[in-house]
Amino acid sequence: MDIIAETYQVHTADERTQLDAFLRTYRRALNEALDGVTEEEARTRLVPSKTTLLGLVKHAAYVEQVWFVETVSGTPRAELGLPPAVDASFDLEPGDTVAGVQAYHRRVCDASEAAVASLPLDTVLVGHPRIEQVTLRWVLLHVIRELAQHTGHAEILREQLFAARGSAR
Repeated sequence: MDIIAETYQVHTADERTQLDAFLRTYRRALNEALDGVTEEEARTRLVPSKTTLLGLVKHAAYVEQVWFVETVSGTPRAELGLPPAVDASFDLEPGDTVAGVQAYHRRVCDASEAAVASLPLDTVLVGHPRIEQVTLRWVLLHVIRELAQHTGHAEILREQLFAARGSAR
């Protein structure tokens, strides 16, 4: 199925179905932004920040864990093996590879989906260290917004990378 098609399939569905479809769409789009790039390209910094294609997908896995593990279960970031600062979630380790980060991201997304599957949208979550209470609805909307933003970043980086190799799409 086309990466965006799922969201059009559910345009008359209930709110939860629509939110889940948009979340899956952006998760998939960001993960697939690494398809067709070399290991070197995936690590290439084209902007002054730490942003790279590989770093974006690694950061997205961090975001998933912060909102769908820490916030839902109350398990602190340190216990999850996550850096305390968001900026560090873009850091790449020497062993990070395209295939490895994509697989890690998919596993984290699957766990996120399972963690909230049975929770109603109005469920109040209290595990985030800086937000006293937040509903699952707000978390879903926030993560969709963040993933949409980063998917846009990834598309621009891919365009630059492919242009640099002379095969702009």
